[in-house]
Amino acid sequence: MVLRHVWGVGDFLSFEDLMGWNAVAGRFTPPGRLAVIGDPIGHSRSPQMHNPALQACGIDAQYIRVQVPVGHVAEAFRQFAKCGFLGVNITIPHKFEALDAVDELDPLARQLGAVNTLAIRDGKLHGYNSDGPGFLRSVKEAFGAEVKDLRVLILGAGGGAGRAVAVQSALSGCQKLQLVNRSQAKAETVASEIQALGGCPDVKVVPWNDDALRESLANTDLIVNATSLGMKPNDSKLLPADALHARHLVFDMVYRAGGETPLLADARQAGARTVDGLTLLLHQGGISFEHWFDRPAPLEVMRAGLQKAVME
Repeated sequence: MVLRHVWGVGDFLSFEDLMGWNAVAGRFTPPGRLAVIGDPIGHSRSPQMHNPALQACGIDAQYIRVQVPVGHVAEAFRQFAKCGFLGVNITIPHKFEALDAVDELDPLARQLGAVNTLAIRDGKLHGYNSDGPGFLRSVKEAFGAEVKDLRVLILGAGGGAGRAVAVQSALSGCQKLQLVNRSQAKAETVASEIQALGGCPDVKVVPWNDDALRESLANTDLIVNATSLGMKPNDSKLLPADALHARHLVFDMVYRAGGETPLLADARQAGARTVDGLTLLLHQGGISFEHWFDRPAPLEVMRAGLQKAVME
């Protein structure tokens, strides 16, 4: 397969382009058959991860970005199916809207409460969630640990990604689960849902203040940041630095091109082991690839593409 035209960083189609696909399809060689949607979407590095994988596997398809406005996910999905696409990744803010836009919903996606992977088979829309399984694989790769053996604290547990990680941790039978969220009511709602599912015997909502966090972190193995804080240099700190210790495992779902997030910098200073969101993005991508092609993903090719992308 010869790549005669692959989009660069920041290139994307508009929703109107998608709806007029016949007019734009000729831009792509190999043909556009996979996509990521969001609003905004130009920042996504998923094409730089997936296109090398497609080329390495000899699959005649290209992965593109499409910016879809809120309220148009179902319409976009139907158009992708009509235009012969194989699958779609879904990112902010569409993961919840996608739940109601599929024909078949995977049981885990239903439990996690969001869809971020769409597989199109024989015209039918199948919805999956790779946030939870990708999180488990990332923890295993980065720390050589199983979530079921850990006491987990999640910052931002009331949001989409945080809720998915919280539910997945509970379903995996983690030893202790502590939920932290700016809106404590949202964390309490998630805690109630998790308690109804079972799996984790000890679920607790922790107020977001330094004293409460210090106390909770004394009984925590794995710290997860599921907020967006840390992407920008002037973002406020998530945790008091003196509460971090060498025994902690710190998983920041955020990644920052060319440097560490403040949370990871503080954790490294404390001697803790760390991993950022690129590892999660890699494993989410690998799981999507498996849903689309029913074969193992070429993870090392995808990893190299991601690493190159963050340096661009």
